[in-house]
Amino acid sequence: MTHGPGEVVITGVGLAVPGASTPDALLRRTACPVTGPAPEPFDTAARIGRRGHRYKDRATRLALCAALEALRDADLLPSDGGSDSPADGPADAPSDSPSDRETVTVPGDTVGVVASSNLGNLDTACLTTTAIAERSAVDLSPMSLPNASSNVIASWVAIRHGLRGPNLMLCNGPTSGLDAVHWGAALVAAGRVRRVVVVGAETHNAVVEDLLGRSAGELLDGAAALVVEGARWAEARGARGVAALGPYERRAGLTGCVEALLPDAAAPGVWFTPERYAEGPAGAVPVPRAVPRYDVTGAVGRASGALGVLQCVAAVGWLARAAATTGAEPVEPVQRVESAEPVERVEPDAGAGSGTAFGAGPGSARDPVPVSRQALITSGDDTADAVAGLLLRPTPDRSHPHPARAPLISMECSR
Repeated sequence: MTHGPGEVVITGVGLAVPGASTPDALLRRTACPVTGPAPEPFDTAARIGRRGHRYKDRATRLALCAALEALRDADLLPSDGGSDSPADGPADAPSDSPSDRETVTVPGDTVGVVASSNLGNLDTACLTTTAIAERSAVDLSPMSLPNASSNVIASWVAIRHGLRGPNLMLCNGPTSGLDAVHWGAALVAAGRVRRVVVVGAETHNAVVEDLLGRSAGELLDGAAALVVEGARWAEARGARGVAALGPYERRAGLTGCVEALLPDAAAPGVWFTPERYAEGPAGAVPVPRAVPRYDVTGAVGRASGALGVLQCVAAVGWLARAAATTGAEPVEPVQRVESAEPVERVEPDAGAGSGTAFGAGPGSARDPVPVSRQALITSGDDTADAVAGLLLRPTPDRSHPHPARAPLISMECSR
């Protein structure tokens, strides 16, 4: 199958949150929040080792854990955990790479990183400025000072895995996670890189709790990650997407955002709502009430900049569950009333206004997907500065036993 340069799929997911190790587990916890004692904090040392902890703050360690899992899930790391020869080019790192650096099996300059965290290193920044104000810069540790940089999470993910593509850090309020997914996909669709690791991470500590006026139990201490990849490159290396990215919108209000993503009041299969979304009166809700709702923050805590990435991981779980029903309506863990509204079909260029449909463009071969099989994801609400929205779709069935190695597209800057 020939893929257009704009077709972007998710080929790997990773989680580092208490009590949910897979997309399906996150979906189940979201549908039926667990009562009783809170799960134990995620043990980062069990995944990245003690060496991976050195001189890194909690949010960075969580992000490294989620990114590692996503890269493994996407088959971009060697099975033995060390460096290996790349699948589509020359080696990225010498064979004697340190054991705490797991180098990807593709050229490092074909992989970018986009991270999202609004509060991740807030404690380091505040403690650093306090130490300078009260004493002197001489008292600062040169090993911990780099953690005060706003892009520390994205940088460490790239350093650990030898990722030399574009490296971005977003701190963009409640829409930051979905914005990160969008910009990661935009880099791929534009031909800047072949794949991007998108990470969202937040943690709670005394500084964050004081700023937000909330207890630790209400806040996320975890991370989520996705590998977004050009469909042609994924197929060329024999990888299969678990979801396809549909149109993205950013609007001033929730209703306008949803209407742009779902014209003609089409009903999606599921709606991942903004954080602690409160339903309005009948007629004011932008999504039909028959559509199941999920708020992942009820299971993991208020997620701030990590929310959009967590929502995408949970949506991957929903799409897998829907696919397992072999064409029937998805079986939801909450009671559902069938909608009387007709099922609409979204063409590849669905969306309006400032939206971007990554499946559209010259050469695109995507088939229309019924809206009822798509997951609607939104972050932010009418009280925020903006609302971001994204549609996540099932990947089309492809059967090509020996995919041809795809040539470089004209705009790609990597070899």
